[in-house]
Amino acid sequence: DAAVAGGAEVRRYPAAKDQSDLELAVRAARAGGATRVIVVGGAGGRLDHFLANALLLASAAFDDLEIEALLADARITVVRRDARLGGEPGDVCSLLAAGGPARGVRTAGLRYPLDGEDLLPGSTRGLSNELTDPVATVSLEHGVLLAVQPDLGGT
Repeated sequence: DAAVAGGAEVRRYPAAKDQSDLELAVRAARAGGATRVIVVGGAGGRLDHFLANALLLASAAFDDLEIEALLADARITVVRRDARLGGEPGDVCSLLAAGGPARGVRTAGLRYPLDGEDLLPGSTRGLSNELTDPVATVSLEHGVLLAVQPDLGGT
């Protein structure tokens, strides 16, 4: 009610549908001209919802959008070309390939740097890295990464 009173648009859909609420919302944002989307919430309180929503954001269907999400207690940045990740030195950051191999991954400002390496879906190679600077950079030549920063959802 407060959001509507403040001028927000609310769209209502039936509970039984072929797309999740998050997918409908991201599609609506893009249709409205958005090029950058920040998702707040969307974990759904269930592991399957969390995983589905994180993978949805990395989908090729949204490769024209810059996407960041605050899901549960994590900040997730979708990296398609390059991204800057903010935080405090010592903060954990995991880089996870989504939808296929992430080729030519390069990082700066992380304890365990990558220099043109490939990360594969299902590999733990990019798990539990740490920021060494207040801003780290990640880039890749091909593919998609989910940069997951746990315990930063509220910051």
